[in-house]
Amino acid sequence: MARNDGTVPRVRAPELRGRGWLNVAAPLTLGDLRGRFVLLDFWTFCCVNCLHVLDELRPVEEKHAEHLVVVGVHSPKFVHEADPDALAAAVERYDVAHPVLDDPELVTWQAYTARAWPTLVLVDPEGYVVAQYAGEGHAHAVDRLLDELVAEHRERGTLQPGDSPYVPPPAVAGDLRFPAKAVPLPDGRVLVADAGHDAVVELAGVDGPVLRRFDGFREPNGLCLLPAEVAERVGYDVVVADTVAHRLVGLALADGSTRVLAGDGTQWMQGDGTERLSSPWDVVWWRDRVWVAMAGIHQLWTLDPLTGAVEVAAGTTNEGLLDGPLATAWFAQTSGLAADGDRLWLADSETSSLRWVDGASLEVRTAVGSGLFDFGFRDGPGGHGEDAGLLQHPLGVTVLPDGSVAVCDTYNGAVRRFDRRAGEQGGLTTLATDLSEPSGAHLEGDHLVVVESTAHRLTRVPLGGVVATDGFAHTTQRPVTEVAGDVELVVAFTPPPGQKVDDRFGPPSQLHVSATPPALLREGEGRGTDLVRRLVLDPAVGEGVLHVAARAASCDVAPDGVPAEGAACHLHQQDWGVPVRVSVDGPVELLLPLGGEG
Repeated sequence: MARNDGTVPRVRAPELRGRGWLNVAAPLTLGDLRGRFVLLDFWTFCCVNCLHVLDELRPVEEKHAEHLVVVGVHSPKFVHEADPDALAAAVERYDVAHPVLDDPELVTWQAYTARAWPTLVLVDPEGYVVAQYAGEGHAHAVDRLLDELVAEHRERGTLQPGDSPYVPPPAVAGDLRFPAKAVPLPDGRVLVADAGHDAVVELAGVDGPVLRRFDGFREPNGLCLLPAEVAERVGYDVVVADTVAHRLVGLALADGSTRVLAGDGTQWMQGDGTERLSSPWDVVWWRDRVWVAMAGIHQLWTLDPLTGAVEVAAGTTNEGLLDGPLATAWFAQTSGLAADGDRLWLADSETSSLRWVDGASLEVRTAVGSGLFDFGFRDGPGGHGEDAGLLQHPLGVTVLPDGSVAVCDTYNGAVRRFDRRAGEQGGLTTLATDLSEPSGAHLEGDHLVVVESTAHRLTRVPLGGVVATDGFAHTTQRPVTEVAGDVELVVAFTPPPGQKVDDRFGPPSQLHVSATPPALLREGEGRGTDLVRRLVLDPAVGEGVLHVAARAASCDVAPDGVPAEGAACHLHQQDWGVPVRVSVDGPVELLLPLGGEG
């Protein structure tokens, strides 16, 4: 992945093709952008890592605005994400301030051989690919590379600065904008995490006017009302999951004052302690603690309000669906929590699953869902059978009076009900449909108050009904890579300009490999420090998904090329799920670009 020295043919960037464009006055071509750098951001709006990249690129876009155009290439994972109206809402929700190509058939994704969300590709002013990065944490690398290349192309006369083609969408008017969760107060008032307005809103009631607006947040998603006796001791009433600010914030309702409880405003990266957080999405009171859905790193954390102690409670930071003891379980963007006695229910959005933590055994179990790429809209029993119930990217859970669980089945626009008493595995039915991305709910008498995020409102849903559904099952379809049975996995990484790999204090990289089904991988499973590994695949199994998680660290260097004492270090990381098929004539190398120049 080193700088092209002329011995390797330069690769012309493929044209941008898709269904349509957002945030522009007219469709764009690479020819329209000739003379400027183009940074393609392959993303999908379900993916928290993609949302991280949107935020980390904003300073780069601003600094290089004169000679850089960022183009988001939206390549959907879920069926709902392929809906153009849903994409338009997501672009507005996340303040995507650059052109977006709608690529539902993954045409441009395949043309650029992207294998992961997110992927960044830098195209130079002459229309050639000069760098590719997978995962998050690469903004500094793009910035450093642009500093070098801008000077080169300016000297050669190939740089032609121009105005941005970005055209902002009209703003949404109303009291609420993309609300996420809501909690009732004892006197009938309602608190709403008003993510689109970066605020927490107090309503007079579900249908009532706004009484107060608490500003100073960044896309808050979760709210936890503390027990009265705890609130009196600590001096605040509500814990807010301040998602994009990577903080937990205490809110005192008496005077509207706030205090930061955890997080320093910087996103947690591998090697950090609990002083930093990563996209906390929901919070709930359970077992004398606030439990936190740490969506950005696929873990559950806890906060003790009385002592201020913050701890990791469950999860390894690997993304997936793996049951078992808290310390070894895998989660996937946990986005909703609900406590019920000795159970903590959770919605794992990226595996479209409903799961729970068993307070007695301290183990994680799955009620509905089977993995990262299987989802749907189907009533049926729990478990993983052919007729099992299916969800699509759920974001909220609520315990009902009879002990069953309501699930905000967000991308199906529905509220589902899981009854664990219905047979050995329990059963999934449908309470309501035709909702606009329901993301949270709470009880009000014999109704469920549902937060319809993209309709910017709260809606009452009666608890008694059952809605018949036609149902569907789906597996995310991505191009299958043919490989030999004996293949060398190479995760390619080149430090950005002005940095080098620093191994003075131990291995600077890590690689973890597994497979679905596990039998696909005869040799090569497990964790190590080398970014190159021999994999032996079983031709009798034939095909499956390789799960590859890689990290690499690089540090700033002094003019003499040595990392200075206290030099800033940067972590580059990505998880891939690569569909593969064993072939006699398949390539003997599988290359995954973590980051570097091409």
